[in-house]
Amino acid sequence: MIVLKSSRELEIMKEACQISAGALQVAGEAVKPGISTWEIDKIAHDFIIKCGAKPNFLGYGGFPATACISINDEVIHGIPSKKRIIKEGDIVSIDLGAVKNGYNGDNAATFICGTCSPEVERLVQTTKEALEKGIEKAVVGGRIGDIGYAVQSYCEERGFSVVRDFVGHGVGTKLHEEPSVPNFGHAGRGIRLLPGMTLAIEPMINLGTYKVKTLSDGWTVKTLDGKASAHFENTVAITNNGPVILTRV
Repeated sequence: MIVLKSSRELEIMKEACQISAGALQVAGEAVKPGISTWEIDKIAHDFIIKCGAKPNFLGYGGFPATACISINDEVIHGIPSKKRIIKEGDIVSIDLGAVKNGYNGDNAATFICGTCSPEVERLVQTTKEALEKGIEKAVVGGRIGDIGYAVQSYCEERGFSVVRDFVGHGVGTKLHEEPSVPNFGHAGRGIRLLPGMTLAIEPMINLGTYKVKTLSDGWTVKTLDGKASAHFENTVAITNNGPVILTRV
């Protein structure tokens, strides 16, 4: 069931989303050579708690941390560790969220540690731009397929591939709600977009094949060919005045 939020509910939800955005920002600012993913996770955790919210990933389905931190060929769901040290040239995807007053925020971004190869830098930039293209289609009267098509066409035209096994989703009183929001599809198809829908739109884009595999830890997802992957996400409200990015800092 798709839950439509009232304007009052959106205002309440925006607080959780703003905390999520702030946590992502401070976590991203901490990305530098020599820091562990555990340390970055703690920074995000402490920020969320200080804001009077709770990390909504922590314990979700048994996940052991505040943030999913995925490096280079890891697509999503990387588990923070004191042993995982970030190096110059790594790209670091951080995905996290907060819950406050019963509502959730969810966002992600990929950060470049220092400088990386031009093709990987182009991957990161294209993924970020693809999120913007998808959000532009999150309008009343449109369809879910419009969002996916916008992301897919933008990335594939630039030589990148779109992950199929994982997609975006609705978000609200639950971290994952209906509907699913694929990053691929056909314009004009899928459910119609209505005012009050809140969607986590999140392109996961690969340098090589779109195929992925889940590691033995049960969480970490990597590209099948070992090539880099980038991930960006915002929580977006569909309104009569156009899409509103609730997780914009």
